[in-house]
Amino acid sequence: MSRAQLALRVSDLEASITFYSKLFGAGPAKRREGYANFALTEPPLKLVLIEGAPGEETRLDHLGVEVGSTDQVRAAATRLKNAGLATFEENDTSCCYALQDKVWVHGPGQEPWEVYVVKADAGTLGGSANPQSATGDGCCAGRSTEEAPAAAGCACGR
Repeated sequence: MSRAQLALRVSDLEASITFYSKLFGAGPAKRREGYANFALTEPPLKLVLIEGAPGEETRLDHLGVEVGSTDQVRAAATRLKNAGLATFEENDTSCCYALQDKVWVHGPGQEPWEVYVVKADAGTLGGSANPQSATGDGCCAGRSTEEAPAAAGCACGR
């Protein structure tokens, strides 16, 4: 199983849950403090809502592709490296209330993409060490730019 992920940072989580429930005709698959996700089969999409600051406009947090196994994450990492893309890999990281293995890359507009597998549920929002977060904060942040891997084409240091 594979599906695209869109993670949005929203200022009003409850209003966003209500809106997306109506839009997709389905409720969230997971709800936690400051967090909700919709695991949709039609369209095949994982929509993640992360609560941001009150009054801020909704904005992109990150994009992803959810896959079914760690082997698929490893295969994606190999394929991306072989294609000349700078990657950042994480294993057994707690992010978005889930234990995950993942690999990160940047698109040409510096948009962060992850290929990941959910291995287990986690009790906390956690924070990926991804230096490529679009905002430098939130679920998929927590690593300073000085710690970013040095690789050709990597804009991790931004």
